[in-house]
Amino acid sequence: MEHITNKQVTRNRPTAITLGNFDGLHQGHRALIHLTKQFALEEGLESVVFSFSPHPRFVFQKEEDLALIMAPSEKKFTMEQMGVDTYIEYPFDKEFAATSAEDFAVKLLFEQMKCQVLVVGEDYHFGSHRSGNYEMLRRLGEKRGVKVIAVPSVRYENERVSSTRIRRCLMDQKLEEANIMLTEPYFILGTVVEGKKLGRTIGFPTINIEAHPLKLFPPNGVYATKTLYDGKHYYGVTNIGKNPTVNGTQKIVETYLFDFHQTIYGETVQTYFYKFLRSEKKFADIAELQAQIAVNTKEAKAYFASKAYAHWKTEEEK
Repeated sequence: MEHITNKQVTRNRPTAITLGNFDGLHQGHRALIHLTKQFALEEGLESVVFSFSPHPRFVFQKEEDLALIMAPSEKKFTMEQMGVDTYIEYPFDKEFAATSAEDFAVKLLFEQMKCQVLVVGEDYHFGSHRSGNYEMLRRLGEKRGVKVIAVPSVRYENERVSSTRIRRCLMDQKLEEANIMLTEPYFILGTVVEGKKLGRTIGFPTINIEAHPLKLFPPNGVYATKTLYDGKHYYGVTNIGKNPTVNGTQKIVETYLFDFHQTIYGETVQTYFYKFLRSEKKFADIAELQAQIAVNTKEAKAYFASKAYAHWKTEEEK
């Protein structure tokens, strides 16, 4: 996959392009990308996912509001898995935001990028003052022989699937609902770093993940998780929080992996979140914390053996 993060997006061959911010790569996003890939395959085109960096809400909203379901590195990782030819994170700032919708469509997409098929969501808006929409694209495309397709919104439980809705579910501890809309479970991709090494002294050695600073974390607490390392999955429990029992002050992502005994500092792991087990709590002492971890471990193992988890089982687990 070619990954472009600058304005050098001129293409040498005709393209099929889909547009969007694609935060979380949820069901609706995947419908756009799958259709784009299908047209590219059938018509011999280059499949292109055209996104923006930073996310436009970083440019126009207050800093305290900023959080992404998928950090940039996680989105790139998932795009590679989805098999697109080219993934573009086009530089976005207020100057670019002032570009007219027609100039963006005609000069950049149709001419510079040789777009032959353009796939957008039915309610997609773009350009200065968000004046561009599907009808404009269809009209401009007809004049230039570009096929423009509008994809209806995907709905779950009679409500449109959106990144905003998924963020709300994650913050409201509705993890299972968010995961269904995401298609694959919410995950954190990060590097394993050294922690306080307290876990190993109480029988529950953990790995600490350094995640991207722009990442949206679900509420502090303990979750049933599964971690992918070196091609193999390991069940576990993950704590997101500040470790108040040992006077922690900085947010960490700390995972106890069942039946895992390796030291992997500096390695990259991917941790999937399946079920919220309990909120963060300060315990009276280490012994009480130790007992609670044992309880959470038992709860997580029961979940992974339950029908509720069966939907997510991989081939290696069946």
